[in-house]
Amino acid sequence: MADGAGGVGSGPVEIEQDERPWFAIHTRARHEKTVEAELIRKGIEVFLPTIPKWSRWKDRRKKIDWPLFPGYCFARFEMESYLAVLKSAGVASIVSMEGKPAPIPAREISGILRLVTSDLQYDPCPLIKEGAMVEVRSGPLRGVTGRLVRKGAHARLVLSVDLIGQAVSVEVDAADVRPY
Repeated sequence: MADGAGGVGSGPVEIEQDERPWFAIHTRARHEKTVEAELIRKGIEVFLPTIPKWSRWKDRRKKIDWPLFPGYCFARFEMESYLAVLKSAGVASIVSMEGKPAPIPAREISGILRLVTSDLQYDPCPLIKEGAMVEVRSGPLRGVTGRLVRKGAHARLVLSVDLIGQAVSVEVDAADVRPY
């Protein structure tokens, strides 16, 4: 488990206030922060969720914010900016379906943003298809929907970005979730 809450590389993101769609940007290996900086420089809104992890070098250890979804960042833009995004340093592709960039539902991005800006502990995990979809009824994730993975004293809630097959899990009180 992470030592603390992660964050957002480009500062606060206003998920619900904007009609422009979000897209998943597939980056070259270890180029997520390069892509983020390049898109910000071009005036494109970027969301790079991160998680703090300890890195070790020969002479020291340091806590570093690592991308929560390695190889991906998210950007909100109109189709007129498609080529500008695609030609940005470090961008491998824009995740597409049937040859067209596939928008990500704003609720998925909103759920991830609320998690990384909370004080809850979370870990990346593989997307799990089985299990019931639930909505959190109280606490800092109130209103967030996700997949219930385990019941008991605590439940594990998986928040996913289905389009890229990535997810993050967080432990919540089982009494705080209800079927979606």
